[in-house]
Amino acid sequence: MPEDIAALSYEAARDQLVEVVRHLESGQGGLEESIALWERGEMLARRCQQWLDGARTKLEEAVQARR
Repeated sequence: MPEDIAALSYEAARDQLVEVVRHLESGQGGLEESIALWERGEMLARRCQQWLDGARTKLEEAVQARR
């Protein structure tokens, strides 16, 4: 994962992913640009999932600590 994506907060990664999807859905751009955007979108989605998985783990740990 590129450093620029790895350093993004959840919100920033999500916002960039939304923009990638909008651009792809608009049909603008050529094939090469669309492929590059798709690949970036996949990396952004993975980054968002990392944040969500981390939050889920912290929540589960907090619940266990209360028991």
